[in-house]
Formats: sequence, structure tokens, C-alpha cells
Amino acid sequence: MRVKSAVYTRQRKKKYFRLAKGYYASKKNRWRMVIQQVERSLNYAYTDRKDRKGVFRRLWIVRLNAAANMEGLSYNRFIAGLKRSNVAIDRKMLADIAVNDKIAFKQLSDIAKIS
Repeated sequence: MRVKSAVYTRQRKKKYFRLAKGYYASKKNRWRMVIQQVERSLNYAYTDRKDRKGVFRRLWIVRLNAAANMEGLSYNRFIAGLKRSNVAIDRKMLADIAVNDKIAFKQLSDIAKIS
């Protein structure tokens, strides 16, 4: 018995063409180019989701360094002092406190200076 693959193939192609919508030139309407570009795009999307976490960590560290410098501390002395004082707040929350709540950050920097 012969099996025809037209319906499945059309569904698979439609899925790829939907993902390629909005791409430039023939990358949106030629099958071979669509496959190459969609796979490349999905690969970049995956790796960049991982890389974004590092980008945000660098941003938090820059903010903490600037705020700590205003309190007369360097970033590494600030973090080391908090660790010695057993203050368990991650960099994301510390950066948020540094931007939005100057009084609380000053108290944290005083704790870091003491230890």
C-alpha cells in the first residue's frame, strides 16, 4: 500500500513558513532558505536566553559598584562584608534596593563596613 506524505509535508512546511514570517528577502518564502534561517534563528534564541542571565548579572554588579562607591566602598569589599555578616540577599535584590531605597542600601553598606 502506498502512503502519501502530502498532508504532513504541507503542515511541516506551513509551520516553518509561519516561523519565518517577517524575515528579509527570500528567507521568508524559499523553502531551503526558510529552513536554514529558522534553524539559525532558533539556535540564537536558545543561546541568547542563556546569555541574557549573564548580561543582567553584569548590570546588577555595575549598579552595585556605583552605589557602593557613593557609600565609600568598592564592590568587592561591599559583597565580602555582606557575606561575612551573613546577609543573604542576591545581587538582583541588592541592585533593586540600591536604585529604589537609598536608606536601606546605606544601612546595608554600614553592615558591610563593620564586618
